[in-house]
Amino acid sequence: MRSVEVAVPGHPYPVLIGAGALARLESFLTGRVLVVADRAVPELPELSGIASPLLKVEGGEAAKTMRGVSRLLAAFEEERLGRDGTVVAVGGGTIGDLAGFAASIWLRGVALVQVPTTLLAMVDSAVGGKTGVNTARAKNAVGSFWQPRVVLADTRYLASLPAEQLAGGQAEVVKYAMALDPGIAGLTDLEEIVERCVRCKAEVVAKDEREEGLREVLNYGHTVGHAIEAASGYSLHHGRAVAAGMRAAVRISASLGLCQPSLVQAQDELLAAHGLPGRLPELTTEQVLAATSADKKSRAGRRRWVLLREMGRAELGFDVPDDIVRRAVTEILSS
Repeated sequence: MRSVEVAVPGHPYPVLIGAGALARLESFLTGRVLVVADRAVPELPELSGIASPLLKVEGGEAAKTMRGVSRLLAAFEEERLGRDGTVVAVGGGTIGDLAGFAASIWLRGVALVQVPTTLLAMVDSAVGGKTGVNTARAKNAVGSFWQPRVVLADTRYLASLPAEQLAGGQAEVVKYAMALDPGIAGLTDLEEIVERCVRCKAEVVAKDEREEGLREVLNYGHTVGHAIEAASGYSLHHGRAVAAGMRAAVRISASLGLCQPSLVQAQDELLAAHGLPGRLPELTTEQVLAATSADKKSRAGRRRWVLLREMGRAELGFDVPDDIVRRAVTEILSS
């Protein structure tokens, strides 16, 4: 079993990685327990053996709405989930975001255990405490920072994961390789990949829990990626959208002279090896540019870009001329 500590000041917690990690679940439960699970996820024996209410919900970005949060809060109330209770979120990133946000506001916050079941959630979204739901115009615009008690990344879930979900998760893996740890690009063992990505994120989150600066580096590719998701009505998998966003970000980096032009091709090839980004929705440059205005990193109405200096070294806070952004977005939408 691999273990990584997320050393958030005042609330450190472990991320346990490997086949059988779910066997540790009971040791992290207190009070009344309510499991919120994606109905499409197979139920492992360790989960079915817990005597607690199980609330199954539809996964996907469509679930991440205030209406979805209201349904969960109603269930918490009906099940009399107390201040000493525990919410267990079982599913991909959307379930983790939804259940995590509901847990953070129920009775001003109850304990949360994250059980990510997709590669994307294991390497990224289940770690770090960011929760939230979407509005009609922006991704994760309503949310909170609420750290879990533990993250149990049981890799047995990956065995039944659809190819589309695996590909989407690889986009976040590529993000970590490009932004923080180039050695990740050459790994093939999934447990090692998850561990290396989690170590990257844990180090950043421990220094900047609430995204006041450094943590923005984890959003490499997400400015255009989130915009494509929102403009498409969240019809595109998050990972594919982020892959497209990374293609835009590296082109902007090269246009500004921040990185060598060869890095554009190197990243494109790394993404293409995983079938990313694949075919994008029929969107116009104007639609995507309009959606970037809702990016949460914006300050005083200006977008703040995370861009590359070299592989494994992303930097944040760039203000990019509109014509360079437009050119990059047009290129990635047409290629």
